[in-house]
Amino acid sequence: MSLLVLLVIPWVSSVVAALLPTSARNRAAWLAGLTALGGLVGVALHFPAVRGGGVWTERFAWVPSLGLDVVLRLDGFSWTFCVLVLGIGALVVLYARYYLSPSDPVARFFAFLLAFMGAMLGVVLSGNLLQLAFFWELTSLFSFLLIGYWNQRKDAQRGARMALTVTGMGGLCLLAGLLVLGHVAGSYELDAVLGRAQAIKAHPLYPVALCLILVGAFTKSAQFPFHFWLPNAMAAPTPVSAYLHSATMVKLGVFLLARLWPVLSGTELWFWLTGSAGLVTLLLGAWAALFQRDLKGLLAYSTISHLGLVVLLLGLNSPLAAVAAVFHLMNHAAFKASLFMAVGIIDHETGTRDIRRLSGLFRLMPITGTLALVATAAMAGVPLLNGFLSKEMFFAETVFLDNASPAVQWGLPIAATLAGMGSVAYSLRFSAKVFFGPASALNTPRVPEEPPKWMRVPVEVLVLVCLVVGIVPAASIGPILEAASLPVVSGQIPPYSLKLWHGFSPPLLMSVLALGGGAVLYRVCLL
Repeated sequence: MSLLVLLVIPWVSSVVAALLPTSARNRAAWLAGLTALGGLVGVALHFPAVRGGGVWTERFAWVPSLGLDVVLRLDGFSWTFCVLVLGIGALVVLYARYYLSPSDPVARFFAFLLAFMGAMLGVVLSGNLLQLAFFWELTSLFSFLLIGYWNQRKDAQRGARMALTVTGMGGLCLLAGLLVLGHVAGSYELDAVLGRAQAIKAHPLYPVALCLILVGAFTKSAQFPFHFWLPNAMAAPTPVSAYLHSATMVKLGVFLLARLWPVLSGTELWFWLTGSAGLVTLLLGAWAALFQRDLKGLLAYSTISHLGLVVLLLGLNSPLAAVAAVFHLMNHAAFKASLFMAVGIIDHETGTRDIRRLSGLFRLMPITGTLALVATAAMAGVPLLNGFLSKEMFFAETVFLDNASPAVQWGLPIAATLAGMGSVAYSLRFSAKVFFGPASALNTPRVPEEPPKWMRVPVEVLVLVCLVVGIVPAASIGPILEAASLPVVSGQIPPYSLKLWHGFSPPLLMSVLALGGGAVLYRVCLL
């Protein structure tokens, strides 16, 4: 499948879905699901071409007089994001078919979802900076429509407007930053920009371009001080949250930072601006997640925290930290999308997401409970699950940080361990409060039971991914991680290992402290 066909098909399917009758839920779901699955197969066939650092490019004339072409570019990093967009998109479509009420305008929902999918593919496949900025703004527009899908609700209207305002203004800053970057590089072609890293960092306009681009990335990925819009976006239907706020839209800012990492990283300014924002977001999100009463609010703040972890890793100016950032991006998409869907099932079956009203659900929903417990364990970084591996790599990078001041060398591991404790504590609050305790204490609008089988399948698939990656990481995710990391670190990956056991080391001690300290924190402060 050509890249142009891959990009165009979601847009064509979106138009077709918009023309379907409002009640055509099955036809719209089949259309959206087949579009995502067809695209996923097409992308998978390109893996041999990008696995060893190769790049697949397609070029089309756009404005020849200005030397501007439409450039579609697929490398290992963009390939990985295409798999996330299309693979998790297909699972969300199946989930949404059973989540949405027959009274909802389902065809409109899938039309918006397919258009958003096309905008996401446009960003990750762009080989031109201006083209990237165009699709970037389209993701903000269609996320506004998806967040505000239940437009009869005031909170949905407010959340959609806030998300559009913050990410839209950030997008304008990004456009300005990309214009400056292209001017400094002498070209807006991504390959040309990536090939002029030293000249860009030595240019007087480098700080201007960097600050503008960081604002665009931070607003999209809900980094401090722009984090506040994401919890308000939880008024969206849960399929939207599972797709936009775990695997796609909120990762675009981090995608951009990783995409431009060879060009913008390696300076003191990058280290302090990016690393500081990531660190503050990591700690702030973990702290706020501890005290949320709404299950989706807890997941929103935990998402903010995990995105802060990735941004912090990218800010460390270390190629190995960049590899760890890419790894955690993939792991987070799997366990967080499954958790959002599990919360949607709980809400669907009980009629509430209020933690104070939920108790003992495991006895009434044992299969859903088991899936949610595994996913929360992955989020907490429990061994033999995918989240543990990338958390270990994160801890290692904070410990073995070179060329940093003593305050940073001591303070960063401490902050990372505290954030790990917070992650364990809010994961325990999610699992223990909701699934254990007396079932007789339930005070929910509906008596819960297991959801329809096909509504649970997407959660099962993602939880299986968490398990397989956690148990056999080298065989399952190793080749994909290598292919995704090569373009980020300019084709020179430092040695790393995906073994489950690295011996007794400071990162292992940090993991033990995080697990034990998080359990104590939950017991003392949150139980």
